[in-house]
Amino acid sequence: MMNSERTRISTGITALDPILGGLLIGDNVVWYDDAGSLASVFLMNFLKVSQAQKKPFIYVSFDRSPRNLLDKLGPLAEYENLTILDCFTYGKGKGVDTFFQFYKDKNYQWPCQLVHVNTPQDPDAVMDHFLSIHAAMKNEVRFVFESLTGMQELWEGEDQISRFYSHTCPRLYELNTVGYWIMEKDAHSKRLKASINQIAQVAIELSLKRGKNSLSILKAENREIDSVNTPYSYSAKGSAVSFDEKIYASAQVDLGKRIKALRTKRGMSQTELARLIGVTPSNISQIESNQIYPSLPALFKAAEILSIDVGSFFQELPDVRNRIIFSGAEAVDIQIPDLPRGVVSAKLLAPMDADIRTEPYLIEFAPKKSLPGHLFIHKGDELGYLISGKLQMKIGNTVYALRAGDVIYLSKEVPSQWKNPGPVPAQLFWLKLK
Repeated sequence: MMNSERTRISTGITALDPILGGLLIGDNVVWYDDAGSLASVFLMNFLKVSQAQKKPFIYVSFDRSPRNLLDKLGPLAEYENLTILDCFTYGKGKGVDTFFQFYKDKNYQWPCQLVHVNTPQDPDAVMDHFLSIHAAMKNEVRFVFESLTGMQELWEGEDQISRFYSHTCPRLYELNTVGYWIMEKDAHSKRLKASINQIAQVAIELSLKRGKNSLSILKAENREIDSVNTPYSYSAKGSAVSFDEKIYASAQVDLGKRIKALRTKRGMSQTELARLIGVTPSNISQIESNQIYPSLPALFKAAEILSIDVGSFFQELPDVRNRIIFSGAEAVDIQIPDLPRGVVSAKLLAPMDADIRTEPYLIEFAPKKSLPGHLFIHKGDELGYLISGKLQMKIGNTVYALRAGDVIYLSKEVPSQWKNPGPVPAQLFWLKLK
């Protein structure tokens, strides 16, 4: 998979995504933590957004006992697709019964999986365990190594860390993972940090300056952003992270403008979008003018309503002016809100930000499935061509039987039901006309 085609996802912190450009599938993100505790809130939000997206997650722990880590994770430890790779019990815990007794304690039964490594002193054994767990997982795997500093203490030297990271990072990139690596900023030599920065796709420094938290992006591959080496002051309260106002002016991606463009493209008012998300029209107005950022649940709901992946909010705007050809790779899988899962799948065949007079879609109806209501909320004319299969469309009390080759034209009419009565999927080419 080429870098330019890699999917963009959220860090879980909506205010960070614009300055970083989101995360790309394949990213290895190194966090240099000045205080040893600053990276935690970013890690927890990364786990939280992975849970919301139902992505498998591997948490490799060298510094915390399983009991301590589960207590730290709190409700996030109840995520059934979370696997904790325990390198502490037989590492810094030295295998003493005090720590291993945890596995026999019936009071600590969690939906997540716990796997202990018997020889965490061996880097190859750690990676073998990690890869065997990964092999049993589906979809894009997310992970965190906490921490490289703890690994160095156990492995007694930077050469082992350098070797492990230089062999592991490229491999995980090819496996389409996204991962966080935590390091204490001043616990390693400049030589090791330079070596790690060269291999990592993203490097971020967290520090305390005059009593204020500061974040600087040291490296961000495959992104056209202006925020590299620019310090951003931020505050963290619980799991919430907020940045100073200058982030809104300097962010490469204008989130408010993007949401407004997608909303108007679908013919929706601020009031209508606010109602569907569950916020006030004033909130939508403030978001679109970049006065405030939406919460993570609100952003996911907005993406669902606007029929895009949440990562699309943070992609650089493509230059589609004077374009004649759009490749198939630019088609976007969309979610049609409020429709039963497994009934309809759809692709927008032109880039989301293309300024064209029509919106072309390829829609597929599953066999023997029916859809209550129409596909889109749209106030203009619509035109469809049934490529293959059979469909039934109900308007008022009339049911229309459609066969391959039939053309559908809707002006003011709104279907109250679609149904595929056949044994095979039905493919429909659909145009929303302005």
